[in-house]
Amino acid sequence: MPIYHTLGKIPAKRHTVYRQPNGKLYAEELVSTEGFSGMYSLVYHTHPPTIVKLLGTPYSVEPKIAKEKHLRHTSLLGFNIKQEDDYLKSRKPVLVNADLQISLAAPKKSMTDYFYKNSQADEVIFIHKGTGTLKTGFGKIKFSYGDYLVVPRGTIYQMEFDDENNRLFIIESYSPIRFPKRYQNQFGQLMEHAPFCERDIRRPNDLETFDQEGDFKILIKKQGLIYPYTYGTHPFDFIGWDGYHYPWAFSIHNFEPITGRVHQPPPVHQTFEAHNFVICSFVPRKYDYHPEAIPAPYNHSNVDSDEVLYYVDGDFMSRKSVVQGQITLHPGGIPHGPHPGSVEKSIGKEKTDELAVMIDPFRPLMITEEALLIEDENYHKSWQFNIE
Repeated sequence: MPIYHTLGKIPAKRHTVYRQPNGKLYAEELVSTEGFSGMYSLVYHTHPPTIVKLLGTPYSVEPKIAKEKHLRHTSLLGFNIKQEDDYLKSRKPVLVNADLQISLAAPKKSMTDYFYKNSQADEVIFIHKGTGTLKTGFGKIKFSYGDYLVVPRGTIYQMEFDDENNRLFIIESYSPIRFPKRYQNQFGQLMEHAPFCERDIRRPNDLETFDQEGDFKILIKKQGLIYPYTYGTHPFDFIGWDGYHYPWAFSIHNFEPITGRVHQPPPVHQTFEAHNFVICSFVPRKYDYHPEAIPAPYNHSNVDSDEVLYYVDGDFMSRKSVVQGQITLHPGGIPHGPHPGSVEKSIGKEKTDELAVMIDPFRPLMITEEALLIEDENYHKSWQFNIE
């Protein structure tokens, strides 16, 4: 949930005459969410955003479900997802339910011959490897390792990568991505006890207006289909805009950990929330400081939620044989906990360098066919004492 922002040139009063130097009117567009009751921005185009020249044939990108119902601890080796040139084709959905979709991607090439708009979900794109620029009509955002790029639904964008070594962890949310309500006051301002503040939010800058006519291909995702549209004007023709609905970035490295005398529960790591799930950031931090504290987490039965961990970097103290890009899914209904030996090993330790993203969905996740291709089929046995 970003703060008010404006870029470029806008009129003093909304919904009033605003002319270009040639005398033509700028085309005002309200980009709103949840009807007229959610966050919105007012955008001013050099051309109407409605000039459609060609409609292509829609095609499905619905995840293919391999396991709709299951009850087994699951591990996916994310870096086994093969690199592909194209950004959209590289996105492989692995876990999904009615509230969100989790995908892995390893794109090699920048988006140069088309634009993309997700009209069914907000996107949180976590940058595990790679640097580049998110380009939108709202402006540009530079990104690098550890960034969360939050792209609200309906945003037309391109990803420009600096090289071919890119690894992304992508969450599509069918409800708006927000900050935890307990960290905001009645005015929406982040309060003093929040683990980050408005200064950590990177908003779009460097607004560049493309006053161009021609053939501009936009691939629009809606209800599991991609609709190829060709528009007659460049989608980044914004002369100015203001509001609350725009893409923004937050670095996991700017999350300030909350610690205590004894082990703190996962909610202290919460970074974002949406309907029926939360997103958390595990970052390097000092361990608990009670003289008898056990830094390793206790065993846990998540009765009402699944737990997804995406391992980014560092030594994850409660797990054995963790690798970068690994995803673990611990379904609700059965207990999970630290691997054998890790509890005793953690006693007396003062800090951890672990870096991970956690998602707790409150509806069971389904496993896709793409996920089975990268599954470690023996993970559920890894709590046996005789397995190293």
